[in-house]
Amino acid sequence: MGSFLSILIDTTILAIIVYSQWQLGRAFSSYAARRFRSTWNCWLRWLPIALGAALLFGFLLSYSPVSEIVPDFRMRRSTPLRMAAALWAFAATGAYLVYRICRLFAPQVAGFDASRRKLVQAAGSAVVAAPFAVLAYGALVERTAFRVREIAIPVSHLPPDLEGLRLLQLSDIHLSPFLSESELARVIDTSNELRPHVALITGDLISTRGDPLDACLRQLARLRVDSEVLGCLGNHEIYADAERETAARGARLGIRFLRNQARPLRFGSSLLNFVGVDYQRLALRPRYLEGAERLVAPGALNVLLSHNPDVFPEAVEKGYDLLVAGHTHGGQVTVEILHQTLNMARFFTPFVYGLYHLQRGGHTASAYVTRGVGTIGVPARIGAPPEIALMRLTRA
Repeated sequence: MGSFLSILIDTTILAIIVYSQWQLGRAFSSYAARRFRSTWNCWLRWLPIALGAALLFGFLLSYSPVSEIVPDFRMRRSTPLRMAAALWAFAATGAYLVYRICRLFAPQVAGFDASRRKLVQAAGSAVVAAPFAVLAYGALVERTAFRVREIAIPVSHLPPDLEGLRLLQLSDIHLSPFLSESELARVIDTSNELRPHVALITGDLISTRGDPLDACLRQLARLRVDSEVLGCLGNHEIYADAERETAARGARLGIRFLRNQARPLRFGSSLLNFVGVDYQRLALRPRYLEGAERLVAPGALNVLLSHNPDVFPEAVEKGYDLLVAGHTHGGQVTVEILHQTLNMARFFTPFVYGLYHLQRGGHTASAYVTRGVGTIGVPARIGAPPEIALMRLTRA
């Protein structure tokens, strides 16, 4: 069901974008026919077709199944095209949809006097331009407005030795042309100032084949913690065919990626058992975390690292006390209307961002879902700034 819904939403968005671009192309051709002489008119009529083809090609290169068959060096060279295609498609489509909505009210505006009509038309033009301004802000400012969020995680019957323990979480880094190594270095420097006991990396280090995996791991190896740097893998490690490579190279740098494995760490007389699982596909929802109950350590505080937060109810059933996840980017582009948060991630999981609790018998389990660091698709964040999460264990 999850896979079908994902395909349906992606297809719907693509259809809206294609329709909008087609209408914009028609409008441009019509304008060229009226405004320019025949020689220029002939060339300008082909311009929307050429731009549309480039836009479609850029979109296809951003689609994981297509990117997997394109040579790495061509993927790197196509970066400006992919970025331009994403930014233009979403900004222009947003502007076109706003324009169509404004047109619905045109008959009412026609009845106004001349001065009011000009004012309303000017306001309408500003509204149509708004998607470009908002997306530019999201790409140039909010995309790299890295913030630290400190969260108290209440734990039932928390042993005294674990009180106040600090867990750093970095997720969805997506080191790529849309997030530079120097920007990631800023994230690492800030993280080291927090002096965490354990660092947790919850998947999606890169976006696609050809992205700088070594550079990402090199920066993560700079993390300074009292204990260890642990992690799990995300869906983009699958798309990049880099699961084994990430785990092997990470291990050489002192980063332990847990692939359906447990790593117990002792603090004083108390045991903190970290378990990591590979990405749990939405299509496998009835069989989430199959066999993960065998990795639960009796008497320990059990923490599950899973890129996909949708597994939270199953994690609680299998005996985990805390889930640490990412994947959603907090929606990445999020709008709040009438106290309701709207974003694409809500179609796939109820666990989009923040701290969640579920009851199991008389025991309360928690989950924290971070917004992550990088972006995917559109290289912009709106209403969901990137974050560095620092969780502090407290007694419930």
